[in-house]
Amino acid sequence: MRVVHAPSQLAREPRAVAIGTFDGVHLGHRAVVQAAIDTGLAPTVITFDPHPRTVLGNRVELVTTLERRLELLAEAGVEATLVAGFTPELMRFEATEFAEAYLRSIGAAAIAAGDDFRFGAKRRGDLELLARLGFQILDVPRVTGVSSSAIRAALAGGDMPGVAQMLGRPYELDGTVVAGDQRGGTLGYPTANLALDPTLACPRFGIYAGWGLGHQAAVSIGTNPHYGGTERRIEPYLLDYSGDLYGRRLVVELWQRLRDEEVFDSEEALVEQIARDVEATRAAIRPV
Repeated sequence: MRVVHAPSQLAREPRAVAIGTFDGVHLGHRAVVQAAIDTGLAPTVITFDPHPRTVLGNRVELVTTLERRLELLAEAGVEATLVAGFTPELMRFEATEFAEAYLRSIGAAAIAAGDDFRFGAKRRGDLELLARLGFQILDVPRVTGVSSSAIRAALAGGDMPGVAQMLGRPYELDGTVVAGDQRGGTLGYPTANLALDPTLACPRFGIYAGWGLGHQAAVSIGTNPHYGGTERRIEPYLLDYSGDLYGRRLVVELWQRLRDEEVFDSEEALVEQIARDVEATRAAIRPV
């Protein structure tokens, strides 16, 4: 998939354009993208970064990084994605200006978007306006009960099967492995310390079963209360994995929440519980 950052970087040709922020690329988003693909025109996406609501001063916990969003769009069959920088300048575009500069200029013939899609200054543009401007508006099947906000709520509750049902895949932790306390190695369970972008949503603290780098993973998310920790740590233990992960990007699927964090009577009790967590991880089943 070709990724560009300005309309001028795309040749003008007949395109079906799916437009939206697509945070998470959940099943609702995939229905929008599929509607564009099904036309037979060049399937193209216009997405926005940063998230428009953050530019308006709101805090948004993102479901995916931009990098992962683009990977998922490519996997869905999109040929080209225009990442439009959501700047104050773009916010001042009138809806008709945006339609000409970002759609007409690249050859957009058909448009797919969610029913609630709005664009242009003061959000005055909508699909009805695009239809009046001569664009074909594609029918997108409604996917009920699926939204980025619903996914964030399920994450806050640790409901990983529920999240997976809305995403069409397990939820993923996507970050970089950095140096940690290296306490896990002394306990016989060496973990990676995964640093996430602070704008990303984080599941409810606890112990999870998942998958990463082709290995099942037992993942601790929280503050390590047994050791009096106060800062959030995300520590995957990749079962049967050996190798240096420092500095690498690591994407870990979360399949099941196993339990809350705990403070144990002794380190021996902690190690015994970790062993039970590892066995539960081996038995865990991918939710989608």
